[in-house]
Amino acid sequence: MEQMKIGQLYPTPIPPGAARPANQGSSQPVKSFQEILDGKVLKFSHHAEVRLKQRGIELKPEQMTKIESAIDRAAAKGAKDSLLIMNDLALIVNVKSRTIVTAMDGAQLKDNVFTQIDSAVVVS
Repeated sequence: MEQMKIGQLYPTPIPPGAARPANQGSSQPVKSFQEILDGKVLKFSHHAEVRLKQRGIELKPEQMTKIESAIDRAAAKGAKDSLLIMNDLALIVNVKSRTIVTAMDGAQLKDNVFTQIDSAVVVS
């Protein structure tokens, strides 16, 4: 049984910013840890997941793309907590963490007051 030694997997050091070895058998590009941390991942709070399920709201991939774009626009303006309005759907989003906090459909939008937001984005 052989012992594994430091540097055995990658005998030559990989300088920062250099291309990483590709995953064998995978078509996905290899990302550095920092690239993953910096990634624009859209998250859902537990509350938002429950509300989406309760209200029968399913977000399609094209809607998710529009939401991500709206969050990018809000972030560019310095927003912290935004109301996103898309057709008859409203989402409260924490912009910095890219987390959807809650979701409402048309029925819940009626006569509603939104608090603790600093911006609103209308998504077409």
